Amino acid sequence: MQRIDHPLLSNSLGSHRSLSSFHYGTRGQGPKVYIQASLHAEELPGMLVAHHLRSLLDAADAAGQIQGEVILVPVANPIGLAQRVDHKPMGRFELASSENFNRHYPDMAKAVFQEIKALIGPDAAENVATVRRAMAAYLRQWQPGTELQSLRRTLLILAHDADYVLDLHCDCEGVMHFYTEEPCWPQLAPLAHLLKARAILLAKNSGSGPFDECLSGAWWQLAEALRAEGISAPLPQGCNSTTIELRGEADVTHAWAQEDAQAVRAFLQHIQVLACSQPPLIPAALCPATPLAGSETLRTPVPGVVVYLADVGQALRVGDLVADVIDPIANTTHRVVAGVDGIFYARVRDRYALSGAEIGKIAGATPFRTGELLGA
Repeated sequence: MQRIDHPLLSNSLGSHRSLSSFHYGTRGQGPKVYIQASLHAEELPGMLVAHHLRSLLDAADAAGQIQGEVILVPVANPIGLAQRVDHKPMGRFELASSENFNRHYPDMAKAVFQEIKALIGPDAAENVATVRRAMAAYLRQWQPGTELQSLRRTLLILAHDADYVLDLHCDCEGVMHFYTEEPCWPQLAPLAHLLKARAILLAKNSGSGPFDECLSGAWWQLAEALRAEGISAPLPQGCNSTTIELRGEADVTHAWAQEDAQAVRAFLQHIQVLACSQPPLIPAALCPATPLAGSETLRTPVPGVVVYLADVGQALRVGDLVADVIDPIANTTHRVVAGVDGIFYARVRDRYALSGAEIGKIAGATPFRTGELLGA
């Protein structure tokens, strides 16, 4: 294992931060997997999973079982991790710019298309290598102007040529759930099942430029752009990425983190990045995959104290009561009910809501939303 510390652009005189990555295996030997935790820095379960995963990777390394490449970044956002306002963590948005740490990544397909279209040929593997070289060249010439941009660039340099990218997040309160793009789902389904996902949300470009889709989206977008120009050369899905929501913010326990780390190890064995004497058994799915466009975001039109009547993980039907919103001044109760059938997979932790606030999400099977599908 090799540790590399990557200095970030300093945003103030006399101070600087760095990002640490841990490298296992040999570059260019077998599939490459990139795993990062807590890009939204207050989402801590991923850091604990990374801690336990390091022990498993160290043991595999000592036993000579690593036959690909694994890069692990256990703290993907040192900027957000240090942000506090009135003792409260503020790790989702950078205070200097108000930008979400997991949005606004570059359009990699647009960045490299003009360069690669004349170089693409009949060899699929060489086409993948050509695109990765173009991505690397683009990232090398990117001159970040802020600390946040330098963080984004550093993460992409580490991950741009990975076959698989696992971005470990969590919700406010929730069950294990899983976001990925439609072209990635066949390759990542075993991981979702190993992790015992209770909701699996699929999209093709959910909008806003999140980290995972910056990487996986480039491949299907390039393939479509080539076809649009009459170029029929093969271009496989060179990167399969996912955002894994490790339950809720308070679900930071050794038991869950060890279980999740073991599931990730089993997936690494499944894709033959780690050698094993017997391939891992992939369990049956606990839920069907559903479109992200079918996920209902529940909101309250009135302010008040939120009292949940439904638990995360509960299967709901249209009209089922999810929460009461209590106005103790007017002595009124507003009922928030399910608008779709599906699993109530996430809800907010705050028990006071302003009018219009989001209070939960249900994974419905029928798409009904368009445009930007992610929250702020």
